[in-house]
Amino acid sequence: MQHQWWQGSVVYQIYPMSFQDSNNDGVGDLPGITSRLDYIKQLGVDVIWLNPIYKSPNKDNGYDIADYKAINPLYGDMNDFNTLLQQVHEHGMKLMMDLVVNHTSDQHAWFKESRQSKDNPYADYYIWRDPVDGHEPNNWQAAFGGPAWTYVPERGQYYLHLFAPAQPDLNWENPDVRQAVFDIERFWLNKGVDGFRMDVINLISKQPGLPDVPGEATAGTTMDFVADGPRLNEFLHQMNEEVLAHYDVMTVGEMPGSTPEDAIKYTGLKSEELNMVFQFEHVGLSANPDVRLGKWNDQPVKLTELKDSLNRWEQELDGKGWNSLYWNNHDQPRAVSRFANDDPAVRVRAAKMLGTALHMLQGTPYVYEGEELGMTNAHFTSLSQYRDLESLNGYKEMVEEKHLVSSSQMMKDLANISRDNARTPMQWSTAANAGFSEHTPWSEMNTNYPEINVAVEENDQDSVLKYYQKLIALRHGSDLIKFGDFEALDADDDQVYAYKRHYDGHTLLVMCNFTNDTVTRDYHQGEATEELIGNYADDQGVTLRPYESKVYEFDEK
Repeated sequence: MQHQWWQGSVVYQIYPMSFQDSNNDGVGDLPGITSRLDYIKQLGVDVIWLNPIYKSPNKDNGYDIADYKAINPLYGDMNDFNTLLQQVHEHGMKLMMDLVVNHTSDQHAWFKESRQSKDNPYADYYIWRDPVDGHEPNNWQAAFGGPAWTYVPERGQYYLHLFAPAQPDLNWENPDVRQAVFDIERFWLNKGVDGFRMDVINLISKQPGLPDVPGEATAGTTMDFVADGPRLNEFLHQMNEEVLAHYDVMTVGEMPGSTPEDAIKYTGLKSEELNMVFQFEHVGLSANPDVRLGKWNDQPVKLTELKDSLNRWEQELDGKGWNSLYWNNHDQPRAVSRFANDDPAVRVRAAKMLGTALHMLQGTPYVYEGEELGMTNAHFTSLSQYRDLESLNGYKEMVEEKHLVSSSQMMKDLANISRDNARTPMQWSTAANAGFSEHTPWSEMNTNYPEINVAVEENDQDSVLKYYQKLIALRHGSDLIKFGDFEALDADDDQVYAYKRHYDGHTLLVMCNFTNDTVTRDYHQGEATEELIGNYADDQGVTLRPYESKVYEFDEK
């Protein structure tokens, strides 16, 4: 099988607001990113994915777009973008944009026109419905809390917003909407961008007639009900046929609720839609058993459940589709805090172990800014420290309105899983504000930045950063790691994640201890040709020390 360039790539995700501030206004920007390209290149990655940088009121940190062809002035202007794109290419890397086309901002010109009347050219660009018995058209609930409908007196109708009221959903049933989206894609691709990450793209096809969610309608059950609608394949195929197939690009669709079977339908190696999906199964583990609370919980993820999810996606997509591999992103808490242990005594080992477990799988790995340093959750203790719309709305709904949990419990839940944990500014140095800005940052810094930062880790050969550089280089140099078949080992082991990969007469053995205990596991590693990488200086054979990871290669006889 001929392999595509994106299958051998490693992606680095940048949250522009939090990466590097160049003009000292407390907000990261495009010239700031450009100034750090040498660092990103040295990490060894191939592709940079930028979270949205378009003109936006920032009600949802840029995921509410007011103008798809203009740059948010907070981040700079189009000249700054053109410079960044040119410099990325000159560094031998590619640039992937974040495309949000399930919804726009309510400040977008299309919506401003659409809300005026039922008979203007943009009247059907969004999803409008008449009231039913004086209330919302159905029982759908929005992801950020409350009903998914808002009433507009000018039209005497409600509009649908699966997220915030400031994020009205586009009507993809309207062919003019689809063509407008395709025009936006061509605008950026003709500039030379190398692909798109498509936000909640599996929500664009709604159920005909917009029926009620069966049973209790919550944000979660609404999302599951709306996802993967009947025309999704058709819409994605049309997008590919009319736009994407004409460029050599990488595409990844964010698809909450998708299964491996869905992923193969929309991104299979023989399909003509997208290259891969971001699925949520492994990061959605340890949701609250009380369905009314959704994701808000402070319980750790069980290793057996984590392995079951990762293994299933590896096995079911093998030879049919392609995995996107990630531990964290702008919507998830920090990986070392969520899946391992951020205690300073073991954090470095734990972060390296997680990196090993992920980067040895089959798929395209994504590294979220600061992950390569072992950055941790912020451990905020006051509601005033949070900025995220989802977190603030969650507290208001669960504590103040519905009285489902106590304030103290909700603060624990936020500290565990709030999106703000990933959005604290990048930690560059021991200087004030970690070298991110000379101005007070838009978000509070993580207080551990004097210990965890680029400057310290670049000068420490045993740092998480140096280890990630080795992991990425190892992957680039090995077809076994990039393309090998996957074999799960001991799925019921609740301490160690072990698996094998097979390719062209060679076998890879990966062993990762997810606990703070010393354990023994014998997979005949003593017969290996060599140990490729490990997070301890020596190899003690069948012994796995706390958070130890080891990778071996065997020549098959």
